Amino acid sequence: MSNVINWNAMSVSKKMQLKGKDFLSLADFQTDEILALLEEAKELKSLQKQGKPHPFLNGKVLGMIFEKSSTRTRVSFEVGMLQLGGHAIFLSSKDIQLGRGESISDTAKVLSRYVDSIMIRTFSHDSVKELAEHATVPVINGLTDLHHPTQVMADLLTILEHKGKLAGLKMCYLGDGNNNMAHSLMEGAVKVGMDISIASPPGYLPDGKITENAIKAGEQTGSKVIITNDPKVAISDADVVVTDVWTSMGQEAEMEKRLKAFEAFQVNEELCKLAKSDYIFLHCLPAHRGEEVTAEIIDGPHSVVFDEAENRLHAQKAILKLLLV
Repeated sequence: MSNVINWNAMSVSKKMQLKGKDFLSLADFQTDEILALLEEAKELKSLQKQGKPHPFLNGKVLGMIFEKSSTRTRVSFEVGMLQLGGHAIFLSSKDIQLGRGESISDTAKVLSRYVDSIMIRTFSHDSVKELAEHATVPVINGLTDLHHPTQVMADLLTILEHKGKLAGLKMCYLGDGNNNMAHSLMEGAVKVGMDISIASPPGYLPDGKITENAIKAGEQTGSKVIITNDPKVAISDADVVVTDVWTSMGQEAEMEKRLKAFEAFQVNEELCKLAKSDYIFLHCLPAHRGEEVTAEIIDGPHSVVFDEAENRLHAQKAILKLLLV
């Protein structure tokens, strides 16, 4: 018998022990932990909107390693630490010895002596896991080729704000299923009781092990996971429609091949007629209008992409606070 999640009825413990935990993948977190993070994000957002100081991380320092460029990740983490009373240090691969051959384990041990937490945005997920294994402070995954959990926390917060609930909704993702957003959306959706359908062309389906684990997690929350090659099946009656760029960083050589492969998976008005009339559209940005989504959709009345982008700030502040306080 599956458990049905009721957001309003669930008791979210303020004393939940997340301090010191790494934030690498949403699969590592229980449902009540994710809901606690979302509740914290709502409260921190309220404080910020009211202009009330909330220096919960006074004196704390976040080290931010960037091997992949970023707009939202860098700015939201830096601003978040500032608003929480702490400080963030930007470290590109050109700034630290990691980019010149120093081992990940040595880097983790050294930075742990200086900072209170490490955020890393990189290519290999194994690198993040190795960093966390050797660090003595919490490590936060700002993005890898396999997962993007901080973005999906912002997505869940946005859905909650616009729909008033998470459990029982249907999320549809169209495009490259074998990318970090598809994986983390699947992991996050099933933990909060949302159904998720992912439509991708053959050869671009989600990672098999991640899918298998998500299906098992969904059995505990009543969530269904649907993987298909048919975008019409996936988007039918969806409450939330999501896509991402078809060519991610490091895949530029495959661009022409990908444009042809994903042509039928573009989020456009014709496909979105199959979703619910009050669906919302999400995209983690940057977006390529005319490729994965038309301008009519991303700039239209169903789009909440800029609310979603703002919520990176609030969701990440919640992660930082609960991991460090």
